Amino acid sequence: MTYAIFIIVIIAALVLDLGLLSKKNKTITIKKALVQTGFWVVLSLAFFAFLWVDKSSIVATKYITAYLMEWSLSIDNIFVFILIFSFFKVKESDAGRALLIGILLAIIFRILFIAVGIELIDRFHWIMYFFGAFLIYTGFKLFFQNEEEEYHPENSKIYLFMRRVFRLTDAEPKGRFIISSKGKIYFTMLSMVVVMLAATDIVFALDSIPTVVSLVRERPDVPFTADDIMVIYSSNIFAILGLRSLFFLLRGAVDKFSYLQQGIAVVLVFIGVKMLMEYFDIHISIYISLAVIIVCLVSAIVFSMYKTKNSGAIKHESL
Repeated sequence: MTYAIFIIVIIAALVLDLGLLSKKNKTITIKKALVQTGFWVVLSLAFFAFLWVDKSSIVATKYITAYLMEWSLSIDNIFVFILIFSFFKVKESDAGRALLIGILLAIIFRILFIAVGIELIDRFHWIMYFFGAFLIYTGFKLFFQNEEEEYHPENSKIYLFMRRVFRLTDAEPKGRFIISSKGKIYFTMLSMVVVMLAATDIVFALDSIPTVVSLVRERPDVPFTADDIMVIYSSNIFAILGLRSLFFLLRGAVDKFSYLQQGIAVVLVFIGVKMLMEYFDIHISIYISLAVIIVCLVSAIVFSMYKTKNSGAIKHESL
């Protein structure tokens, strides 16, 4: 029953988003992006309330914890998305559809990854300890990562592969992903953008999926319940579907959250340690995990805004 309601809500929301909130070749303004972001956040919170009533407070708390984690990790995705769109000089009128298709592809791949991951963990629960060590490594790497190390789309393996294997054209796409010229079919740069968006999300999923699984699963040697699987899928999908509007809302303000990556890094290390502690039969409550995530993310955002304000004031005084 819960799965049926979840699927109906997602389909209805996509129809509303596509039919009413988004139109082809239309520029998405900050105001419209704010409305769309609010729409997906309210819908996600409504599903949280539904799980609280229909299932239990524990299931609902697992969902909102996983959703917050996925939502915060999405900001890292957005930073890379901005670089991809800038590199390919995607027009405002084409950006919305390209993002939508890229995100829908990302959802398909995530569903497959989650299914495979759940099956592997159920068969070989020790993999969770490997994931724990991986998250600790990723967290430390992210914490000390130099902000100057930018992502360069032209150096990515996906870009080089597409250039080598497919027939591409640099002609103006005008909203098209495929064009025909002199009897031959060519993929436009807009197609390249869509593929790179989906590929980028897959890379981020290597961190986010183990993180969410750890938050949802009670302990490594206990099989996943139907509720666990529902929470993992729903938190991932709701967070990804909100990426598009969040992109248009935050693309001019990503630099204002310069310390968010440190906040996310601390959370990743915490979750990695949590996963390894379970080997010693030490289990951390989902409520504690939720509190840690909120404190780390809010502290990082507040500190980022404080530093941005101070640096702006200093710059103004120097002038």
